[in-house]
Amino acid sequence: MHHLSSRLASRLVTGLSTGLALAALLLLPFRAEAQQGRGGRGQAATPQTGKAAAPFDPSGYWVSMITQNWRLRMFTPAKGDYLGLPLTPAAKKIADDWDPSKDEAAGLQCRAYGAANIMYMPERLHIAWQDDNTLRMDIDAGTQTRLFHFGKPAPSDKPSWQGDSVAAWEAHRGAEIAPSNAQSKYLKVTTTRMLSGYVRKNGVPYSENAVLTEYYDFAPEAGGSPMLFVTTIVEDPLYLDNPLILTAQFKKQTDATGWDPTPCSARW
Repeated sequence: MHHLSSRLASRLVTGLSTGLALAALLLLPFRAEAQQGRGGRGQAATPQTGKAAAPFDPSGYWVSMITQNWRLRMFTPAKGDYLGLPLTPAAKKIADDWDPSKDEAAGLQCRAYGAANIMYMPERLHIAWQDDNTLRMDIDAGTQTRLFHFGKPAPSDKPSWQGDSVAAWEAHRGAEIAPSNAQSKYLKVTTTRMLSGYVRKNGVPYSENAVLTEYYDFAPEAGGSPMLFVTTIVEDPLYLDNPLILTAQFKKQTDATGWDPTPCSARW
């Protein structure tokens, strides 16, 4: 009886040891996966930088292609020419009272060169990575500079013409959620804290409460220069009844030919 009890105890211990060993083996993949998710040593995984995650290279020189609304983009429209814009009565009143000489006297010639309208102007862009998480865009029209921050940037001390811009590479637009394994295709930029400016150069306003959302799409042109398509959406409950949606196209240049930084102008 004593020997039987000893053998039984031995089998129980052996079975328990085998079961624990099997359990440990089964848990190895989960531990490895968890460690990878934590950076391998119990630390948070380092997210990719904006530069490393880029699905296309936006750097270089680009020139705007004025393929639509030539009259409104190449020339300053006359006062009161705001047909097609979803303006509130308050916005129409400001536009009807527009006087470029008053903007000049107040030192506000850059009102049409703010982030909400700058991409719609005839211009050249120079895009480069300022650092791994900051995309810099210099614009020769008005000699403006935009900074697109990947991640959460420190807010600026006060509103500015180009505001605070947060950028992200995304795979899907709209309310639907992209699959977790979907590859990013375009650049989304959200800009706030802008100074009040003009969405059309003849005094049509947007307020400091406006929110600008932009989508940058890259298209390699077969046998030609790459194209950059920019869709801008301006939302402003004070001056716009509905979101204002504009599009602009840019063609990539091989060099800086034509690059000509010019000051802001309230008249042309």
